Amino acid sequence: MTTNTHTPTGHWINGEAVPAGSTDTTTVVNPATGEIVAEVPAGSPADVDRAVAAARAAFPGWAATPPAERAALLRRIGAGLLARGEEIATAITAEMGSPLTMSRTAQVGFPVAVAESFATLADDFAWTEEIGTSLVVREPIGVVGAITPWNFPLQQVVSKLAPALVAGDTMVFKPSEVAPLTARILAEVTAEAGLPAGVFNVVYGTGAVVGEAISAHPDIDMISFTGSTRAGRRISAVAAETVKRVALELGGKGANVILDDADLPTAVETGVMMAFSNGGQVCGAWPRMLVPASRLDEIVALVVAASERYPVGEPTDEATRIGPMASEAHREKVDGYIRRGIADGAKLVFGGPGRPEGLEKGAYVRPTVFADVDPTSVIAQEEIFGPVLTIITYADEDEAVEIANGTPYGLTSGVFGEPEHALAVARRLRAGQVDVNGGQWNPYAPFGGYKQSGNGREFGRPGLEEFLETKSIQR
Repeated sequence: MTTNTHTPTGHWINGEAVPAGSTDTTTVVNPATGEIVAEVPAGSPADVDRAVAAARAAFPGWAATPPAERAALLRRIGAGLLARGEEIATAITAEMGSPLTMSRTAQVGFPVAVAESFATLADDFAWTEEIGTSLVVREPIGVVGAITPWNFPLQQVVSKLAPALVAGDTMVFKPSEVAPLTARILAEVTAEAGLPAGVFNVVYGTGAVVGEAISAHPDIDMISFTGSTRAGRRISAVAAETVKRVALELGGKGANVILDDADLPTAVETGVMMAFSNGGQVCGAWPRMLVPASRLDEIVALVVAASERYPVGEPTDEATRIGPMASEAHREKVDGYIRRGIADGAKLVFGGPGRPEGLEKGAYVRPTVFADVDPTSVIAQEEIFGPVLTIITYADEDEAVEIANGTPYGLTSGVFGEPEHALAVARRLRAGQVDVNGGQWNPYAPFGGYKQSGNGREFGRPGLEEFLETKSIQR
């Protein structure tokens, strides 16, 4: 087995590494090579009990800490993550295959920016408010259970930990068993920043064991989950027994609506990037490109040309833009969708099934584009979570909006066109975030979904309010 300096040998509970309750472990596999890079503890409900007890004991003191001090500590955590950026990037590339160039930028840069955004929000947040004869007070909700996926392993937890810390909450965190390595780095950074013992705890393990125990635990006041819609349904059902708050950021099937008056090269270039970035393993991706029927051939030619600029390769190669899928099981799933698209009659214009030439070893797929796709087909409706782009034609604007809104999801979308025209169409889309003409990511703006893409919001003031209770004191 290849070992790493960031390989955890135990859980992180009450401010220190502690032995797991059993000798059971979970293997972490490098998807580019199939080699084992680490083994982490396979936690049990008893491990969760220990972590929850630590978080519950730490809660009164942390909740009583002034918000300005909590924000200052969060800034120190952000600085600590940045200082260990290369170690974090290397770990993420090894455990889930994100190209190293992306790991160094997005996988490290996004969580640092999120930490700073919540620290800034704390400076002028209305913790108390006078409404008539009432004093409205916003207080920490308590102990938060955080459960995250493998595609952005550090980003997803910092998006929960940052608002929880600013709010005055404590946390028990279960990272994905596929990509658990950065959890230990984050825990060490929090301790070095001065976070009191017990405020942040990590229990490794599977969703079926540790995730269930966290969701059901009577001393956990809130669950914040990012992952599949299927898992979100299960967490909601389990958490309902104790009537705890549940915030869900789930799947997506974003549409990139290209209007007839759009700058086509920009719309296509951005759309392909939003379909293929991180190997398409992004809940906020745009795997559907909606185009005017009269411009189909022109747009397909632009898409194919743009797709050729996304070479697949070993993720440590600086030239690689698409690495392996996060696991062999996921590679088989994505490849199955590509084969399903062909079987259902979609027109293949780029890529196709099977591994790319020269990459017969590893969890690689070929970035794939289908044209003239039926909007009701499987590949246009289900979340593939891979580098598969479907081009769908529409006859008029009303049909474009109908198609864009015509999936069970509603997380993200994009619209390209004359600015006011595109804004008008964006208002009609049933999605929690819509980018107009490639609008830039803003960590101060709320992010979350409609329909089966989840409930609640992350980032910005609404993201902070998710982790707070509201009390009215009548006078």
